[in-house]
Amino acid sequence: MKFTAAFTFAVTVLTATAVFAEGFLVQRAQRLPDLELGLGAAGYGVSDHKYELETGKGYRLWLKATGAKECAFTAPEFFQNVWFRKIEVNKVELKVQAVYEIEFEREGSAELFFTPIKPGKYEWVCDGLEHKGMKGVISVK
Repeated sequence: MKFTAAFTFAVTVLTATAVFAEGFLVQRAQRLPDLELGLGAAGYGVSDHKYELETGKGYRLWLKATGAKECAFTAPEFFQNVWFRKIEVNKVELKVQAVYEIEFEREGSAELFFTPIKPGKYEWVCDGLEHKGMKGVISVK
């Protein structure tokens, strides 16, 4: 009975993975263009509003804040549908399973290493500043 339950569990996990992610999940990460927050004279500009990714491919994304405005970077649905290999902040590696928000109270940066595992269109915002244009979309095929 134990063998059957373990086998059923393994098949279920493999099937679920096959439905969402294609490719080799731990391959060398492709560097994305940096996402800079707080650009322009008023400090509400961002360097990029759109990213297009694929499931099963590894990516590296630098989030950089100028410090012109505080930014609580949130992308809840996206964060729930990626596998984080690590996040680096000030030469410190964080091995995390989940992220809720990345808050920049002043100038700073964080490098995210991740693999999208579920297709979809995911919004990101600097919480409370989206009406000023501090928002974007991450599309995953």
